[in-house]
Amino acid sequence: MKPAETETNPALMGVAPRTRRQMLTKVVWVVIWFLYLAGPIGQLLDGTMSPAHEALGWSGLLTFVGVYFVLLFRHMIHRGLPGAAIRAAVVLLAALAGLLASVLGANWLVLFTFVCVAVAVTQPIRTARWAIPALTAALVLIGLRYEDIRVYLFAYALPCLLSGFAMVGVQHLIRTTKELREAREEVARLAADEERLRLARDLHDLLGHSLSLITLKSELAGRMLPDKPEDAARQVADIERVGRQALVDVREAVTGYRRPRLAVELAGARAALRTVSITADIDAALEREHQGLAADEEGALAWALREAVTNVVRHSGADRCEVLLTEEWEADERRYLCLSVIDDGTGPPRGGGHDGNGLSGLRERLAQAGGRLETGAAPRGRGFALRAYVPIGGRPATGTGGTAAA
Repeated sequence: MKPAETETNPALMGVAPRTRRQMLTKVVWVVIWFLYLAGPIGQLLDGTMSPAHEALGWSGLLTFVGVYFVLLFRHMIHRGLPGAAIRAAVVLLAALAGLLASVLGANWLVLFTFVCVAVAVTQPIRTARWAIPALTAALVLIGLRYEDIRVYLFAYALPCLLSGFAMVGVQHLIRTTKELREAREEVARLAADEERLRLARDLHDLLGHSLSLITLKSELAGRMLPDKPEDAARQVADIERVGRQALVDVREAVTGYRRPRLAVELAGARAALRTVSITADIDAALEREHQGLAADEEGALAWALREAVTNVVRHSGADRCEVLLTEEWEADERRYLCLSVIDDGTGPPRGGGHDGNGLSGLRERLAQAGGRLETGAAPRGRGFALRAYVPIGGRPATGTGGTAAA
């Protein structure tokens, strides 16, 4: 399971980039915070500094920015530097921040904020929890050299402390998210292994006895030929009967693995409609279990949902698709579950006979489950409507619920 870029994780935190776009996102996420260097850069550009201070400022700032960028970017793309190199880089950043702020003025105290962020991102929590307050204290001590220390306290010291510990929290969240992702992958792997083991166990139980019996009877029939052809023929007939029964058992065993589920197809329908920017109105009744709906009937409805949504995506040109699930009583006093997929697209082809191969196959599948398929123009006069009916048992449910926008 590989997480993708989403609205809830725009910086791809905790995710190694796999494309150039994701790599660019990482770069932007690091570079955008350099806007806080406007003060030092403005001081370098206003022409009031001596040549020596200006040379120190430019060289120190470029070195600071380069080391900071490499340190954080390598960490964000999961190609971090060796531990000793990381510690040396952090010490260098702290030394540059102290030197530049002491020599060039109070505007350079902002560099301590970047150092605190670097410490929070690259160092363990046990190190960051004392290093960040220590760096803040160093900022305050250097700021005592300048006038109006209260301004510097709130303009630099407080953001330095808060930014550092905020990034500590973010790093803890990233680590927790990675552990959760790994746990989910492990659960999925174990579930797949369990399914494979169950299938292997079922097939062994089903086929072990049958194949052993077929082998014994084949050997017996071979010994009976050519002296006892009638007895050999009876053994061959038994072999055929056992083989056919084994085939039926295997088909029944694997049916559960191949049968589509309504919940699974609903999730696929949401994703397919979202991909082509079709607004989906999904009936809340589709999210619930339905008493009396057998596996075959549920499979038929799932196939109907898949086929209907596929047609909407490929052929309708619709802007909106409505999916409803209702319970209806027919004239024969049987209760049916009706799945309706209605779009506002181009509608059915003129001249009738708009069943393609997919709808024809779906009609046959529903008929095998005791249901039926109805297709035609949407009730509002624009678009296409597909309704799939399957019988259900049990008592009628009370209501089908509202709709929920997907």
